[in-house]
Parts: sequence; C-alpha cells; structure tokens
Amino acid sequence: MGVTSETGRVVRVNGPVVHLTGLGDATRFEFVEVGHGRLPGEVLSVDRDTAVAELYEYTGGLTVGEPAWATGHPLTIELGPGLLGGIYDGLLRPLIDAEDFLEPRGLSRPFTGRHRFEPRVAPGADLGPGDLLGVVHPEQGLDHLVLVPPGLEGRLEEIVEGGSYLTSETIAMIAGAPVSLASEWPIRRPRPYRQRRHDRSPFVTGQRVLDIVEPIAMGSSATVVGGFGEGKTMLLEQVAKWGDADVIVYVGCGERGNELADLIAELTELTDPVTGRSLLERAIILANTSNMPVMAREASIYTAVTLAEYFRDMGYHAVIIADSTSRWAEAQRELASRTGALPAEQGYPADLPSSLAAFYQRAGRVVTIGGRDGTVTIVTSVSPPGGDLTEPVASHTQRFVQAVWVLDRDLAYARHYPAVNWNTSFSRDSDALARWHAANGDPEWGVRRSRLTSLLAQAAQLQGIADLVGLSALPTDERLVLLSARLVREAVLQQSALSQNDASCSLAKQSALAQGVLDLADSTAALGRAGVPASVIEEFDFGPFLRAKDTTGPSDAVAVRSITADLIDSLERLAP
Repeated sequence: MGVTSETGRVVRVNGPVVHLTGLGDATRFEFVEVGHGRLPGEVLSVDRDTAVAELYEYTGGLTVGEPAWATGHPLTIELGPGLLGGIYDGLLRPLIDAEDFLEPRGLSRPFTGRHRFEPRVAPGADLGPGDLLGVVHPEQGLDHLVLVPPGLEGRLEEIVEGGSYLTSETIAMIAGAPVSLASEWPIRRPRPYRQRRHDRSPFVTGQRVLDIVEPIAMGSSATVVGGFGEGKTMLLEQVAKWGDADVIVYVGCGERGNELADLIAELTELTDPVTGRSLLERAIILANTSNMPVMAREASIYTAVTLAEYFRDMGYHAVIIADSTSRWAEAQRELASRTGALPAEQGYPADLPSSLAAFYQRAGRVVTIGGRDGTVTIVTSVSPPGGDLTEPVASHTQRFVQAVWVLDRDLAYARHYPAVNWNTSFSRDSDALARWHAANGDPEWGVRRSRLTSLLAQAAQLQGIADLVGLSALPTDERLVLLSARLVREAVLQQSALSQNDASCSLAKQSALAQGVLDLADSTAALGRAGVPASVIEEFDFGPFLRAKDTTGPSDAVAVRSITADLIDSLERLAP
C-alpha cells in the first residue's frame, strides 16, 4: 500500500501517542506512518491542523520534527492464501523470530510464494459479490476459496488457466476491474453478509462442564472470567484444540510469551482429528504478548475478527480465542489517559461498553453474500483483579455475550479442572440448544441438563448445613443428594487435559456419563426410600463409574452405559 504525497511532521511525542501537523485533510482512523522508521498508526482525533495518532510500535527515539505521512485510507490487512498455519503480530505482519517483536517496521507485509489456482467459472459469466472464481489447493490444510470481492459485480471478461500464481498477480477481470488471489479489508469495518441466521446448533468444545451445563451455539459468544492461576488460559487452549471449528484464530493479547509459545508447540504436535495432520495447519496465531507494544493489542482484536469473517465468507466455521480482553481494555485505558479523555469507572474510557458491544456483535451465524452458511464464534477471557465480577470489563462483557464461564478459586486449589463454577456461570443458548438436541436424536438432553443443575444447586445449599451440623446429622435423602452431586462433579464435570481418553469428550459419551450419573442417583434414592442406611450406600464402590471417563475412549458411549448398568445391578443387591 503506497502513501500519498501529503507529508507532515511530529510536534509532540507522549509514549504511543503522537501529535502531528501538516497532514492536510486527515480523518479519524486514517492510517499514518510516522518517523524515519515509518511507524504504523491511526489518527484518533483532528483539531484544525493538528492530528493526534496512536502508534503500534515502540516510540523510543522518535523525535519532534521527524516526518509523517498520511495514506488516505484506514488501517487494512491483506487477506489471501497462505494465512493458515502462520504466526503474526496484531497488524498481521509475519513474525519470523523473537527479534521481530521489538524491531520497528512499517506496514509492508508482502505474501511470498506461489499458490496453485484452479478456476471454477468460465469467461462470460455474470458474477456478483461472493461468487466463486476458483479454489487454491494448499499442500496442507483447508481449500482456499477465491471469491468475487464485496462491492464488485459484472461480466467475467477473462480468467487465467489453472496453474501457479503469486498472490499479487491478476487472475481475473470483472467489468474491467482486476482481481488477484489477495485482497485488502479495513479491520474496523465488518465484512458484509446477506442475512443473519437465527437457528442454533451447538459449538462442541469437548469439555463436559461447558457442553452439558453451560453450552454455546455456533456463531455465539462466550467469556471465561477468573483470577490469576485459576486456569483461564488452559481452558481456552482446550477450546482451541478441541472446539468444533474449521478455522482457529488465537489472539495472545497481552499475555505471557511463554504461554503462547507452549500453545504453538502443542498445536504443532497435536494431530487434527479431521485431517490427521498438525492442528496448527488450520490455525492463525496473532501474538501480541506483554513484551510487545501495548497499543497493538487494540488493533489485534479487530484483526482477528476480520480474519474470522474472511474465512466465514468461504462457508467455514471460524472461532476466535482471545486471551484476554482485559489487557485489550487496559490498552484503551492507557490510551485514554494519554489523550486526556474523560475517565469513567476505574479510569476506563466512557466508550468501553460500546467498544465491547461492537466487537461481540461481529460474532454470528450468517448467510454470506455468496449464499453460503458461515459462522464466527468468539470466546474470550476476562481477568478482573481479585476475580471481582463487578469490575468494569467483567460486568460489561457479561451484558454482551451469550455465555459466561466463571472460574472458581476453591475448585482450582482443589485441583478440580476445568474450574468452572456451575452455580455462578450461565448460558443464554441452553434453551435453543435443547431444541436442537431434541430434533437431532437426543430428546432428553434438556431434561438431563435441568436435573443436573438442580441437583448441584440443591447440594450447594445442603453442604452449608452439613458443614455446620455434620453429615451424619442429615436425613438419608439429603445425604444421598450430596453423594449424587459428588458423583456429578467427579465423574462428569471434572476433566483432565492430560488424559488421552479424557482431554476431549464426544457428545455421545457426554450424554452417556450424564445419564449414567442420574440413573445411579435414582437407584441410590430408591434404596434410601427402601430403608437402606445412607452409610451403607456411601460405602459402595462407585470407582468404576468415576474412572469411566479415563478408562473408556473419547467416543465410547457404549462402554460407559455398560459400566453404569453393572453398577446399578450391584446396587440393587443392597436392597432388603
């Protein structure tokens, strides 16, 4: 992308915020390049001849009087084949080695290499936005659909033959306009679609506490809320590795670099259950770790959602994993303090709620402009100080997402993972997904979820009484409720990310475990009503069921049901 001849100069430097003059008719969010290093940035405000801009690079050494250039367009990223499997910074510039993190560079990021393009339409066809021109078949990963760009329509005048082409080469002419394998799009502008779809299907994470108790739908949004050391990053990594998505966009937004490096290593080593190859081949990593320029965090979130929408337009299901939006909001707070904006709660800018709403609004299941079914699912984390759910970022985020997964410090310290608190978490998608399960062969899914959540809530109330008066003072039926809730927690909700059989769990096995624990609860309740002492039932060996999640395969629902049936037969022998 070239710059215009409009050249200004730097008149003030305040950390990542600079004041520029002489840029002519600069506009808000216009992309600028500043200094001899052509540091990239965006205009925040304009007052007569002075423009205030935020820069996405380290500004040490930038001095008053250095030149600045206006480009006449907003911050855009280049979209095309070869993105999958790559590691980039928040402006979608490839990261080759660690030195790149701190080296000032402009926005030049040419895609290298050639791609084999196969046309799927003949000259003379009348085409509209989103129509298929051809396919790029990569050596690994998903097929890349080359589509007519938004806003372009007309007769296809010419198209190249199948072969190998650079992304910058023209492969087709439509109504006199050249089309190449790559295109550009402003990160702050949502990509268009034909209409939103309101039907729901589950976004299967493979994590039982999420899929059974607090599920989300394809094209929905969720956030993980928790304090330091409670397992936010680990849970997001599990969703990234096992979530039901075609494309994974993982954003390390202000998090520790060693955690992101571990994730990249795991994605490289993990075998994709769909392709049998490395899972990283259908993932895009955006690294904006804590040692990188703070303002680039703000751009990285919009870069991620633009990438997800790009693959959504091809008819794929994309998921964004952003860890964490608290660091993104902190970058906005720092920017607001340097620009003199009026602070709101805890110093955050007053437009924080609208910024969060605009971001989560870009999730959804849509009919694309080309008539395909595509989704963007957004899963983020929030790190409120001390786990305070009333903190501004956490409280505002809960208003805009469909599910909130609250982590619990006591569960984490008890080594119960995922440490999701089933009493304080919630999902707004659960009723719609119950109807989906009922229409797809599991009519009891909603009943099971309701019974499990009711059992856990009842046990939470009884546990306080048991702590005061002692377990032996409770009547038999209440002791059996506590026993059944323990089985739910340990056999169903607890899950090991390090277990080959239990790191991910299919919907069939989830249903078998959930139904199994309810059947055992019914059997123990019947024994209690028949006069069997609670102490006798509590001493029964439930070990085979507790170990079923580890001893059976990730999809082996039949073995789980067999174990449950054997235990129920053994329980019935306790009856008088």
